[in-house]
Amino acid sequence: MATAPITPGDFPTSPLALRSADPARQAKARAFASEQANAAVEAAGMLARTWEATSDVPARVAALAAVHAHLVDWRYRLAVTMGPPPGIAGAAFNPERFRTPIREGDTNYDRLGEVGRLREGARWDRATRTYTGGLATPAWEAMLRHGRLAEQRFATEGVEGDTLQNRVLLPDGRRITGNRLLRGEAAHRTDAELTARYTARGLDASWVESGGKPIYSATPAPRDSALLHAAALDLLAHPHLTTEDYLLARYLLFQAPRTKKGSDAVTRTFIVAVGAVALPGTAPALPEDIDLRCYVLGQDLCCAAAGAKPLENRNGWPG
Repeated sequence: MATAPITPGDFPTSPLALRSADPARQAKARAFASEQANAAVEAAGMLARTWEATSDVPARVAALAAVHAHLVDWRYRLAVTMGPPPGIAGAAFNPERFRTPIREGDTNYDRLGEVGRLREGARWDRATRTYTGGLATPAWEAMLRHGRLAEQRFATEGVEGDTLQNRVLLPDGRRITGNRLLRGEAAHRTDAELTARYTARGLDASWVESGGKPIYSATPAPRDSALLHAAALDLLAHPHLTTEDYLLARYLLFQAPRTKKGSDAVTRTFIVAVGAVALPGTAPALPEDIDLRCYVLGQDLCCAAAGAKPLENRNGWPG
């Protein structure tokens, strides 16, 4: 079965990986694209055998699930062998989290907006519990930009409280509870929860940035993530996959992270592999900030914008 070629250029750098202003360190981070490309080529080969053998949707869903699980293991093994990426504190880096499921009652949080620790050389200010100074990095700029976009979404949708609940429309008409955007008191409660989590893990929580005006993205409940993930695989398994369904499935996958760490890298690698098999030569390219778009933008805007941006000539790094 003919599949599209997969190269490191298919994995544009996530700005969250670029936590340095030094071009040499940024180039080192981008080198992870080769790892992603190799993994995607292997995954596409696994899928192609099933796609060539059958158009049965349940059989294809099973193959997709197996490949996704394989890529979760791949990301875990890389975490073991490569260690923390540049800019990640070693004490907080635990490879086991790359294969630890998000369980019921648990939530993953990503801080948006002003995240001072993402500025290179920033200094800890105990009084404000923020990092100040330092040089701007692509990671800092991306979080600042998407924090503003999150605030705009609160305004556009007329949400006056501190929580914006994302609801995802599936092709069968179901609306599934997706991620939440948190600001104000809800965000500060999240700061307190994260500080308590770090302390419970035996980590030094004194460096946790809990001041300023944070905005957070919070993952769905695991039961809802499972529904979103299953819907994505079902869309991707259909014999006559359309570009629109591919983009929706991509959005669903980013809305439904499966593990405590590494889900973004797994999703990037998985969706490129599927595109090479199911939409050879026509699969929409990955925007470099695809994960942040799917967390912050609404479903319609994210799916439309995700397919509109041409592939940038840059390599990638794990989420």
